[in-house]
Amino acid sequence: MSIEVLNLSKHFGTFTALHEVSLQVESGELLALLGPSGSGKTTLLRVIAGLETADSGQVLFHGEDATDQHVRERQVGFVFQHYALFRNMTIFENVAFGLRVRPKKFRPSNAEIRDRVMKLLHLVQLDWLADRYPHQLSGGQRQRIALARALAVEPKVLLLDEPFGALDAKVRKELRSWLRRLHDDMHITSVFVTHDQEEALEVADRVVVMNEGRIEQIGTPDEVYEQPASPFVYEFLGNVNLFHSRLHRGHAWIGDIAVAAPEHAEAEEMTAIAYVRPHEIEVERVQNGEAAMAALVVHILSVGPIVRLELVRKNDEDITPIQVEISKERFRELQLAKGDEVFIKPRRLDLFPHQHEQAANSI
Repeated sequence: MSIEVLNLSKHFGTFTALHEVSLQVESGELLALLGPSGSGKTTLLRVIAGLETADSGQVLFHGEDATDQHVRERQVGFVFQHYALFRNMTIFENVAFGLRVRPKKFRPSNAEIRDRVMKLLHLVQLDWLADRYPHQLSGGQRQRIALARALAVEPKVLLLDEPFGALDAKVRKELRSWLRRLHDDMHITSVFVTHDQEEALEVADRVVVMNEGRIEQIGTPDEVYEQPASPFVYEFLGNVNLFHSRLHRGHAWIGDIAVAAPEHAEAEEMTAIAYVRPHEIEVERVQNGEAAMAALVVHILSVGPIVRLELVRKNDEDITPIQVEISKERFRELQLAKGDEVFIKPRRLDLFPHQHEQAANSI
């Protein structure tokens, strides 16, 4: 079941939640709507589900206009952040609820309901908890039950609103992997909302990055991370350092350091902001005859196999920290300590002309 969104707009009073948003979700795809609070991602999900009505635009399911269809007609399964389980019902009855409330002529028999519910509980690996109540389950177990309940009505589309947002980090990571495996087995068209960059990049086939009611970029996890379309996407997807830069005929200059920028070969002379990921910065003890930026180590943090360095430029009034990530093996080779002088140079950078400079602090 494919989903197509055409020029959707939605306002809440003077606030624009969605501004002419268009989007195609392929059949069997797992798509993430990613963005900060207020970016419009949950509103878009609710409009697709039929829980909100857009001011303008269309929603099509498999090419058919569903814009004016009631939520029940859309055959959508919806999973909420806070589970929305019925506390006075057993786990079995929670999953069976959507089947039992169907009109009589569409309602399966009790035997069919039991068979379907137990199969779903087995699918989410919780059939042994069928007779328990929600308060007797952990958060991760309750979220899996919420997903089983959404699947019980055999939806054509599965929509999930911050499905792991109420869980601790370890459980979230486990459920992310579980959801990806479940989707690969079922191939149901799924859209999930998250503000967690790692979650979106790890689970989704494609990621839709949203900001202020608009789509900033759509692409695979690798595409949006490695080839950000805007400064917002770059800054939202992980840590980044910002440097003032000069562009001139295919080269970008950061101080005395020149980095090839063939995509700007026609630029005669302009200023830009250079975006550099912490892991894309080379660190050396000595300058080795090449142009490099002198810096001082002000903080060292070891996190598993990665060591994060916080540096500041040497003999520079600007004390904005430069974030660098190196392997623990490389850290041991350099034998760094707080206060040491090092020389750094970006291996790779992305440039945005100066008029695109964002509100974030630049280096």
